[in-house]
Amino acid sequence: MATTNVTAVTEDLDPSVDELRSLYRQLVLIREFEQAALDLYARAQIFGIAHVSIGQEAVPVGVCSALGADDYITSTHRGHGHCLAKGADPGRMFAELFGRAAGYCGGKGGSMHIADPSTGNLGANAIVGGSLGIATGAALGAKLSGSGLVAVCFFGDGAANQGILLEVMNMAAIWSLPCVYVCEDNQYGEYTPKQAVTAGDLGDRAEALGVEVRRVDGMDVLAVRAAARGAVAKARAGEGPQFLLCETYRFLGHGMSDRDRRYRTRQEEAEWRARDPIAGAAEVLRSRHAMAVDEAAIRAEVADEIRQAIESARAEAFPDPEAVSRNVYAD
Repeated sequence: MATTNVTAVTEDLDPSVDELRSLYRQLVLIREFEQAALDLYARAQIFGIAHVSIGQEAVPVGVCSALGADDYITSTHRGHGHCLAKGADPGRMFAELFGRAAGYCGGKGGSMHIADPSTGNLGANAIVGGSLGIATGAALGAKLSGSGLVAVCFFGDGAANQGILLEVMNMAAIWSLPCVYVCEDNQYGEYTPKQAVTAGDLGDRAEALGVEVRRVDGMDVLAVRAAARGAVAKARAGEGPQFLLCETYRFLGHGMSDRDRRYRTRQEEAEWRARDPIAGAAEVLRSRHAMAVDEAAIRAEVADEIRQAIESARAEAFPDPEAVSRNVYAD
């Protein structure tokens, strides 16, 4: 199976001005949401733990822009961006982080378990690689029902070393399932550099099973969008599973307590920050459409949306104590 390298948007996928604005706004929304979550956590207003994806925004935004409203996604423990890009409401997400009953999981799931079936989001998952089987099952259901839907599974380079990935990709290839596996290769599994635990090339594993691979600059939302459109179209057309290998980077640590990041250098971080996906998208806006004013207006609009979402979420009630065991077991 040939590998497709996509590093820049192609002419026939050139986005319109409105599409560019929408992509830029989503990138900023995810960044602002997670910056606010960091601040709230530092002030001990968020329960449990959270993992932010600051720096990786281009992958969820680019991939979800290629999906229909009913298509499925599954996410990871670092899933705020996936949820927002697929259409989740920031207010309900903050309510979940605050432990309020109005949250997506009734305030009992927290950051790592947000699910929103109304937008096709089958859930974030705190188990590394835990969503791989769920996405493949959703793809099997879509094929058997003839719904025409596609399932996208987001996972990290660390999860790619879980055996379940080879098992489910093998089944997806044998049954020609409409599933797109999106590897967010952010170079680290928690605190461990990828090269210390990962042999060979991640894309080669998919190719060995006959799954078509697209390798893409995961810091470029237009490149991701172009690659995702091609992969989703093939999966939806019955051409079997697809694999997107997105090279990206998380600017901050693994979790809220990982402040020193001694396992990598500040020079390395600076080199990746120079490729900030939001700055790159802003440059496209400026160069193609002279939209510097619009750019500032979008940022102000998003900041106001985040402020309102936090205020509304904070005003919500905590769950009834009697609800503690509800939805844990099947009735």
